[in-house]
Amino acid sequence: MDFGVVLRVLSLLIIIEAAAMTPSLGMAVYYGEGDITAFVVSIAVTLLVGLVGYRLAPRGGVVRYREGFMIVGMGWVLASLFGMLPFLLYGTFGSVVDAFFETVSGFTTTGATVLQDIESQPHGILFWRALTHWLGGMGILVLALAILPAVGLGTFQIFRSESPGPMPGKLVPRVGRTAQILYTIYVVLTLVQMAALRAAGMDWFDAVTHAFATMGTGGFSTKNANIGAFANPAVQWVISLFMLLASINFSLYYELLMGNGRSLLRDEELRLFLAVVIISVLAVAVNIRGLYLSAGEALRNAVFHVLSIISTSGFVASDYEQWPELSRAIIFLLTFLGACAGSTGGGIKQIRIVIVLKYVRRALHRLIHPQAVIPVRVNGRAVADQVVNNVLGFLVAYGLLFVLFALTLLTQGMDLISSSSAVASALSNVGPGFAMVGPTTTFAGLTDLAKLVLCAAMILGRLEIFTILVMLVPAFWEG
Repeated sequence: MDFGVVLRVLSLLIIIEAAAMTPSLGMAVYYGEGDITAFVVSIAVTLLVGLVGYRLAPRGGVVRYREGFMIVGMGWVLASLFGMLPFLLYGTFGSVVDAFFETVSGFTTTGATVLQDIESQPHGILFWRALTHWLGGMGILVLALAILPAVGLGTFQIFRSESPGPMPGKLVPRVGRTAQILYTIYVVLTLVQMAALRAAGMDWFDAVTHAFATMGTGGFSTKNANIGAFANPAVQWVISLFMLLASINFSLYYELLMGNGRSLLRDEELRLFLAVVIISVLAVAVNIRGLYLSAGEALRNAVFHVLSIISTSGFVASDYEQWPELSRAIIFLLTFLGACAGSTGGGIKQIRIVIVLKYVRRALHRLIHPQAVIPVRVNGRAVADQVVNNVLGFLVAYGLLFVLFALTLLTQGMDLISSSSAVASALSNVGPGFAMVGPTTTFAGLTDLAKLVLCAAMILGRLEIFTILVMLVPAFWEG
C-alpha cells in the first residue's frame, strides 16, 4: 500500500471540499445571517488540513487497486467529517452523531434527515445541505478527477471504485476527460432544471437547492413538508421529469450527443427501467384513485412518488403511508431496485436485475442442454463470467448486510417495519421509509447507535458495498 499517494489524493479532496464550501459562505454573507462565522472557520480548518496533508505527502506514486479502494473509502468518510463542521459550528445540531448523520446522508444522496425544523435554518446552511447532494451525486472523487486530471497514474482505479454499477467504463481513453464529460452533462441538466423550477413558480433559492437535490437524487428540501409544501403541480411535474433523467445512465446522454441515438433504444437496462416505472405508476395510480379528487391528481402523485423512490431521490409530496397496502408494497419493492448504473441514483441498479434474469434463463436452458455454451449477453455483448459472479456476490452481500443491520436496529427499540425499511432506505440511498422513519417523520428519534449503523449502511450502499468490504479482508493489507 502506497500511503503517500493515498495521503496526496485525500489532501487534494479536502482542499476541493474547502473550495466547495465557499458558495455557501457567499449565501450566508448575502442574506446576512448568523452562519457566516461557521463557514469561515469551517473553510479555514478544512483548507489548512488539506494543505498540510498535501505538503507532507511525497510526490510520485501510482494509484493501484489497493490505493484506489482506500482513497474512495476514506475519502467519503473524511468528506463527511469535514462537511459536518458548518452544522456543528453554527449549532444546527448539538450532537456530533447527528451532524455526521446529516452530512453522510447528504453526500451519499440518501436524504434521510435528523433535522426537525428545516425552515428555521439560515440560507447558507440550507445551501450547503443541498450542495452535499449535488457533490455526492456524480461522486466527490469523480469531481476531483474532473478538476485535477493529473492527480497521478492509474486514476482509473479511483473512478472505477466510486462509479456505480458492475461494469464502469471510460467514455474516452483519458479518465480525467471522461470525468469532465460526465460533469458537463450533469451541470447542464442541473442548470436547465433550475430554470424550469423558477418558471414553475419557485424562487431562485429554492429552484437552485431543489435542482441540486433532484439531479443528485438526494431529496433534501428547504421545507419541513418537503415538496408538499409548495402545493404546485407544475413543480411536481418538473421534479418528476428530472428525477427520471437523473436515473438514466449518463453515458447514454454522451452517446446521444455523439449522434448515436439508437443506443438509447437498444439499451436493455433502460428498457427494463422504463417498463418497471410505467407498470408501477399504472398500478399505483389505479390503486390510489379513490383517495384523490381526480384521476389526474392520482396519476401525478403516482408518477412523482414512483420516480422519487426508484430514482432514490426520496422527495415527498404526500403521505404515501396512507395509501392502500398494494401501493405501499410497490414503494417498498422499488426501494431495493433503484435506478440505472452510471446514473446518480442508488439501489441495486437495474443492470444487475437484467444480468440476474439472464443468468436464471441460462441456468434453465442448461438443465435442458447441459453441454451447451450459453453466454449471458447484455445489449448484444457477452458479459464475462467474472462480472456475473460479482453481481451474484453483490446481491448476497446486500442481503446479508440488510439482515444484519435490520437485526441490529431491532435491538434499539425499533419495530420490524421501521428497522427493515430504514436499512433498505439507507443501503439504497433513498431516504424515507415507513413507520418510525416514514415520509412525514425524521430519523431524529433513533438512538446514536442506530444512526451510526445507518451511516455505515449509507456509505456501503453509495460505494456499492465491495469497495468498503474489501478493506476488511486481511489480504488487502498485505504487499
